[in-house]
Amino acid sequence: MKQYTSDKEAADALYRSYQELTSEISKVIVGQEEVVRLVLTAVFCQGHCLLVGVPGLAKTLLIHTIASSLDMSFSRVQFTPDLMPSDIVGAETMDKDRNFSFVSGPIFSNIVLADEINRTPPKTQAALLESMQEYSVTVAGRKYELPKPFFVLATQNPIEQEGTYPLPEAQLDRFMFNITLGYPSYESELQIVKNTTGAAKNALNKILHADDILAFQQLVRRVPVVDNVVEYAVKLVHKTRPDMPMASQLANQYLEWGAGPRASQHLIIGAKCNALLNGKYSPDIEDVQAVALPILRHRIVRNFKAEAEGITVEKLISDLL
Repeated sequence: MKQYTSDKEAADALYRSYQELTSEISKVIVGQEEVVRLVLTAVFCQGHCLLVGVPGLAKTLLIHTIASSLDMSFSRVQFTPDLMPSDIVGAETMDKDRNFSFVSGPIFSNIVLADEINRTPPKTQAALLESMQEYSVTVAGRKYELPKPFFVLATQNPIEQEGTYPLPEAQLDRFMFNITLGYPSYESELQIVKNTTGAAKNALNKILHADDILAFQQLVRRVPVVDNVVEYAVKLVHKTRPDMPMASQLANQYLEWGAGPRASQHLIIGAKCNALLNGKYSPDIEDVQAVALPILRHRIVRNFKAEAEGITVEKLISDLL
């Protein structure tokens, strides 16, 4: 890991590394620039991501590609209805000398892909979500620290909801971003088909190591923010809370619940990182707005009136901004 003489030099290095990463990822992933930007923002902010999209939109491939361009350990867990907490976390087993030893599960990786997280029962979801919050797991009364950096990148399919276990709001709140993937454009899909139906394989270079990521996470925390940007972020969150003193007319009319304090924290840390990734040294209100949608999307709950009138969460957030 390279040592930097100042935060400005480190910020410039982060900007260059981000350009290299996006260039490397674009060898495999076509036309998902915004999604890649948000996932990398979460990585540098020490946050977790939930990617929501219909099958076949390369959610799993996207995460696998990002992991391949970062020199860190990676594991994938396909969530199914019969998956148990010990299948993720690990368990104590008895050896031939009748001694118990802990065998770690796939959660002991830097990047964990939780594929179709809503297909597994709540107790298994809870085991994963404890590790997301505490960065450790507890087995048989003993605490085991997870490797750092640690990210959970979960995917969810918005169709076929029969036989699934939707994540409750309190657990959704632990994800920094809720990222929606749409269908690719015609031009992008042409490129995807050309890239994936030939014999050529793209080998990805490792751009950043675990130590680099940890150093950049600390750098993001040190970015200075002026008071008016913090005030804008906190006011925005307060506007989403119905029947509160600072609630907006929209919230009172169309929302059941607003966002909690974690949303305000993520808005500021996300804005700091967004500024650095755009070559700036301090965030402004536009940086808060750039990360507001994926941060607020899963933290506000519409009421019956909003659903009956077909008013989407995205429309409400856009109007609040």
